[in-house]
Amino acid sequence: MSDTFFREVNEEMRQAKARAIWQRFGPIAIILAVLIVLGTGGWVLYNWWAESRANASGDQFSQALQLASEGKSDEALAALQALESDGVGAYPLLARMRMATVIAQQGDFTGAVAQFDQVSNDGSIPQSIRDLAKLRAGLILVDHGSYGDVEARVGALNADTNPLRHSAREALALSAWKEGRLADAMPLFETLQDDTAAPANIRQRAGMMVELIRGSGAG
Repeated sequence: MSDTFFREVNEEMRQAKARAIWQRFGPIAIILAVLIVLGTGGWVLYNWWAESRANASGDQFSQALQLASEGKSDEALAALQALESDGVGAYPLLARMRMATVIAQQGDFTGAVAQFDQVSNDGSIPQSIRDLAKLRAGLILVDHGSYGDVEARVGALNADTNPLRHSAREALALSAWKEGRLADAMPLFETLQDDTAAPANIRQRAGMMVELIRGSGAG
């Protein structure tokens, strides 16, 4: 009888302690649980929202590329300008670069170079993209500018450690050759021809130019 009594007393004491703990900490536990649920739901909602915006920007960019490929350059530019203003992630920058290409396709080479220059001079953009913009501007200027114009854009890319050095050297060499500066062009073409790290197509073109210059008696 006494064992049963003591068990009941112990049980009452445990229940009393549990009630006391719940009365003290229960509301806090409920609040924490609610906050965890709300936080998790908010994070899931934010991820969905961010992914939806990124997908929408991707769709806009694809549509702009399609318009450009169909020759609808004005519509493509309008779409790219909207994406530059309202896009998310890397798409505004991609839009800026693509706008320059579309402008060049319209025949406005000065405008295209100016657009690439804006990107290359923007300190908020990664250096690798800025260098690519310099190269793209330089390549346009090979046919629509002077050697000085090309050198101003791609001269710094001629460094042996720069991943764009081969294209930069080809741009410099072609620009020098077009201006009759064969003493500047020939060493660059020879360097490209002998550089096993250069892309095969660039080495082939450089070899052809070396033979052309030598065949003209100027080499």
